[in-house]
Amino acid sequence: MKIIDVVTSCGLTGFYFDDQRAIKGDAVQDGFTYKGEAVTNGFTSIRQQGESLSIMFKLEDGQIAYGDCAAVQYSGAGGRDPLFLAEDFQPIVENKIAPILKNREISNFKDLAEEIDNLKKDDGKPIHTALRYGITQAILDAVAKSKKITMAEVIAQEYNTKLCTEPIPVFSQTGDERYMNVDKMVIKGVDVMPHGLINNVKHKLGRNGEKLEEYVAWLKERVRELAGSDEYLPIFHIDVYGTIGIAFDYDIDKMADYLDRLGKVAAPHTLRIEGPMDMEEKQLQIEKLKELYNKLQQRGSNVEIVADEWCNTFEDIKDFADNRCCHMAQIKAPDLGGINNIIEAVLYCKANGVGAYLGGTCNETDRAAQIAVHIALATRPDQILAKPGMGVDEGLMIVKNEMARTLALLK
Repeated sequence: MKIIDVVTSCGLTGFYFDDQRAIKGDAVQDGFTYKGEAVTNGFTSIRQQGESLSIMFKLEDGQIAYGDCAAVQYSGAGGRDPLFLAEDFQPIVENKIAPILKNREISNFKDLAEEIDNLKKDDGKPIHTALRYGITQAILDAVAKSKKITMAEVIAQEYNTKLCTEPIPVFSQTGDERYMNVDKMVIKGVDVMPHGLINNVKHKLGRNGEKLEEYVAWLKERVRELAGSDEYLPIFHIDVYGTIGIAFDYDIDKMADYLDRLGKVAAPHTLRIEGPMDMEEKQLQIEKLKELYNKLQQRGSNVEIVADEWCNTFEDIKDFADNRCCHMAQIKAPDLGGINNIIEAVLYCKANGVGAYLGGTCNETDRAAQIAVHIALATRPDQILAKPGMGVDEGLMIVKNEMARTLALLK
């Protein structure tokens, strides 16, 4: 089966691009947007529309395979690639990448995905992660269509993995509606919740962490109240965007004391804290996370640390896993570029005793989320993010339904 043409279209994502540095710097929220000046290169405002670029392959039998290029909400932060504006990158695909793909035989995912993932710009640097992400999605879809099997089966065959027969736990995020959206999650029986979007010390964490502590206590009580019993015990996974480090002046003992206390408030729920600090540099991030991880272990705390910032590429994820500095690593799908790296990252974490969270961003598309489900069913991460968007219902529907459909077909 050959690719006879490559067609592109500019579109929207399920959320927005946000200037993380500006928000951490106490940008003032104004309705759904923010007042103030953007500070991260490429941003024209603190919050602006998310953009995607669809990559469509016309196959010689008339079928269409496609994937979506997209980048994370907090582009340009934590060592990530800069803002992805679709119209800026569309000509690159059409003029430089499409000629490489036209008339190519589609029989194997891994080899062609690795070729695209290794493409370089004129300056010798890799092409944008978003491009590698969307193009390799389309390659996977094309191989599945050529073989008339699911994308999960393609991955399982090429990477010698065993397909799941049961659903992967799904992690849903509230966005700023961290109270109302919890109710939606409980009603729908979400496995892991609520993310919480704790990205500001003053307004969300509290100068001494008191606001988050109050929220966790409320969260536990609200789950019990709505569920009507103590049997439903979803994992509490909260992303704090480095704010705990800021609030406690990066004092590891104080941070460990606080997290241990927070874990006791959450009990009997397991508590995962994502991104407790952001050291603005990878090696220091690993060292400080490891110090915090060890302090929690010494205290016998049940709180689990999830790595996010500076844990972007497949190589980064290997470094974090090898250094045993976290209980779980977020494999933030668009940040890894080609989806071949996502597959390898999940398998590496599992082989090395580190939890694998197949994540991503609210700022993806329905197509990217569907393909992530197939990756999950073939690689068995510990949890997968419900995406895109921050409304709970839409992302949860896309991920859960794609998983249910695929599992039914595989059975």
